[in-house]
Amino acid sequence: MTTTIDQLFDVADFVTEEEREWQMRAREFAQTRIRPIIDQAFEDRRLPVELLPEVGEFGAFGMYMEGYGLRGASSVAYGLVAMEFEAVDSGFRTALSVQGSLAMGAIYKFGSEEQKQRWLPPMGRGEAIGFFGLTEPQGGSDPNTMITTARREGDEWVLNGRKRWIGLATIAQVGVIWAKDEEGVVRGFVVPTDTPGFTATAIENKLSMRASLQTEIELNDVRLPADAILPGSKGLSSPFKCLNEARYGIVWGVMGAARSCLEAAVDRSQSREVFGAPIGGKQIIQAKLADMFVEYEKGLLLALHLGRLKDAGNLSYGQISVGKLNNVREAIAIAGTARAILGGDGITSDFPVMRHMANLESVRTYEGTDEVHQLVIGRELTGIAAF
Repeated sequence: MTTTIDQLFDVADFVTEEEREWQMRAREFAQTRIRPIIDQAFEDRRLPVELLPEVGEFGAFGMYMEGYGLRGASSVAYGLVAMEFEAVDSGFRTALSVQGSLAMGAIYKFGSEEQKQRWLPPMGRGEAIGFFGLTEPQGGSDPNTMITTARREGDEWVLNGRKRWIGLATIAQVGVIWAKDEEGVVRGFVVPTDTPGFTATAIENKLSMRASLQTEIELNDVRLPADAILPGSKGLSSPFKCLNEARYGIVWGVMGAARSCLEAAVDRSQSREVFGAPIGGKQIIQAKLADMFVEYEKGLLLALHLGRLKDAGNLSYGQISVGKLNNVREAIAIAGTARAILGGDGITSDFPVMRHMANLESVRTYEGTDEVHQLVIGRELTGIAAF
């Protein structure tokens, strides 16, 4: 399954044999199980939920976590899996991220031993689906405006509020809801979705991420036992630590989308003829392909560098922002150039490029917009917060 892109720059030269095995297994799964159905799923606005148990069987959910039946793989291995999934569709990689990095990540980092034992094994197997409820309709990039509340009544917590753009909630069995307690401190709660007062509704009118599942959640006097709280979480730093796990996956994932677009452009440049010759024989097309490839290679090397830092325990928030800002921005530019090379056919489902272009606009927005990451990097450079 070697591609033209791999022949010029093969990440296998820089990863371990185990990491490469993860990548190739993910590529096989993505190309044989997801790719044949993804265009129709995008058209139907449907996440292929029937494949999620197979992802669990494959072992990709929470794969870099230790214990609880999870695989304990490296962060680089996880990044390679995210890249192969997103090479087919950003929406399916998002499901991997919501389940593994966000929902499982919150329980793994901040949960009690009882919560971990109860939820992590079935979530890792894909038998239980989870969500991560932070973003609110009025808040967007500023979760400190959170209005969802958690008040204590005897031996129970009572949650009220709304969340929006929450992945997987309509099919989930459990989720983590972030709410402000009576002292105004953000706390996390494990919320089974069959709890009375919990309602999740799919957001249907999306022009991006159509083969994905985002929802709006309403919490009306949702009563939870006292031990539903994540004991290790306190303040916004807790959900931010989970978000940084997801942002790290994006750094790798979008390079998969970029590779897919670049491959489509290279192939089409050899088969599409104008003025009596393939367009790939024109200097201006070769210059565009070369520039696209250079940015792809740089982005992948950046992702690999950040992965090695993460595995060594040395990856900072600012460095993650560098990766997310650069790689999403360059993936979008690569997709746009590829679409131009494909000509009019580039807007059709004969090629994956327009679908990647639409999806990447969502990836640019979630887990921190370009502007948010610019301000994070600016704060690191100057020591002054400009939010």
